[in-house]
Amino acid sequence: MMRAKQILVLNGPNLNLLGKREPETYGAKSFEDYFVELKTKFPSIELAYFQSNLEGELVNKIQETNWDGIVLNAAGYTHTSVAIRDAIAAVDTPVVEVHISNITKRESFRHESLISPVCIGCVFGFGLKSYELGLNYFVA
Repeated sequence: MMRAKQILVLNGPNLNLLGKREPETYGAKSFEDYFVELKTKFPSIELAYFQSNLEGELVNKIQETNWDGIVLNAAGYTHTSVAIRDAIAAVDTPVVEVHISNITKRESFRHESLISPVCIGCVFGFGLKSYELGLNYFVA
């Protein structure tokens, strides 16, 4: 019997404030509540969740070797972190970049992602559903 794929959902800074922060952009649901829904929608994969406001902690999680894939919302670090980009490039684990908002319709500094070139794909602009779309890659 094959083991279930182990997928990490990894969130960067300020995503711990979902449901409270800018609900017009990010919605009114906490990520913890949404993660329960994700686990129900994807029973064939083993989902883990980690969020940190600290860049080094995100790098450490990416470097763990026990994941079959990572769905990453690096948040503000998407546009600034060479360290996160280098961590993704250094591991064999496939990473799907996701964003809740459409980053191309926001401030110009959000239009460039440093991590996109080292990710297998990107999903953005579909609200929390962006995570589901990213997870679908690993289920297919």
